[in-house]
Amino acid sequence: MAHSYTPGLKVAQRIVIQKERRLPLKGEIQVAVGDRVRATDIVARTELPGKVFPINAANILGVSPDRLGTLLDIRVGDEVTKGEVAGRSKGLMGLFASEFITPASGVIESISSVTGQVIIRAHPIPVEVSAYVDGEVTKVLDDEGVLVSTEGALIQGIFGLGGEVLADLRTIVERPDDDVLPEDIPEDCRGQALVGGRHATAAAVRRAVACGAKALIVGGFDYLEVKELLGYEVGVAITGGEQFGLTLVVTEGFGRIAMSDAAFSLLQDLNGRQASINGATQIRAGVIRPEIIVADPSSVPTNASDGTGPIGTGIGDTVRVIRAPWFGRIGTVRALPSEPVVIDTGAKVRVMEIAFNEGEIAVVPRANIENMERR
Repeated sequence: MAHSYTPGLKVAQRIVIQKERRLPLKGEIQVAVGDRVRATDIVARTELPGKVFPINAANILGVSPDRLGTLLDIRVGDEVTKGEVAGRSKGLMGLFASEFITPASGVIESISSVTGQVIIRAHPIPVEVSAYVDGEVTKVLDDEGVLVSTEGALIQGIFGLGGEVLADLRTIVERPDDDVLPEDIPEDCRGQALVGGRHATAAAVRRAVACGAKALIVGGFDYLEVKELLGYEVGVAITGGEQFGLTLVVTEGFGRIAMSDAAFSLLQDLNGRQASINGATQIRAGVIRPEIIVADPSSVPTNASDGTGPIGTGIGDTVRVIRAPWFGRIGTVRALPSEPVVIDTGAKVRVMEIAFNEGEIAVVPRANIENMERR
């Protein structure tokens, strides 16, 4: 029987995890190789240059640029406060006098006697990067960041919204095929990561936000309700920067899809443990999966395997599509043609025929599916 070797989302009770913690630009590294760190420890910091405010001060004061310096009370390098009167002109015979009021706080970067412009640069914006997981610093990436390694449990999702959070896991349903309704959200869930089952409604998510939950983990979610939550449409190419009150991780796909037994059982076992959760998703080059990590702070990273190497996909296996236009849909492999096929993009690739649960048949590139048998 023909087989295809395909990727799958990881659900591992114990796996070596390496997280690259990188600054947006070069800065100062706060740790060294071999240091043990907690998830909340700052491992690197830098400062982003402040916003630049160019102001035509000569025009405001009604003078020629070469006279600007004589009317200003500021010099290059001076700090100013928003709303400060930094210069005055006497006008004509005491009439039409004007003032130059600084539009922002910051430092005077330049005063031009040619253009009449004053440039204010706002104060730098501090940026700090935390370790994100409990573990050990195993590599320093020059002045840009570090690599933190640990061992622990890892559950990957297929889609998520929102960025990194740290929260204690709390299971709020009994079975992986239970839906999460607003009344299922406990009032005392502030600061927690709630673990649901098959599906959560937008109303349940809003209730979780109102109660102060940091994260919600469910099997399925309606794509149309994403717009209802955010107020705008979001593509599935890249997410993670959304600000709607919590981080949402969808483990299985769009629709009412029960959370896999493996993922639900593992999350139940980890109930009450602190988890590092990230909803960032990227399905194009450089794939990023939303994730739930529960590190073992007492462990030292080893070469332990997660047991999720290549898996053979055969006819009859259950698979899920991880690219548009069938993103998130689950079906059964009907055929594995041996010869490459030209697809709509013009590329010639190996494909498989998939019968979706709704009865529809699709021809999908093998690289665009994941095998669900391993879960």
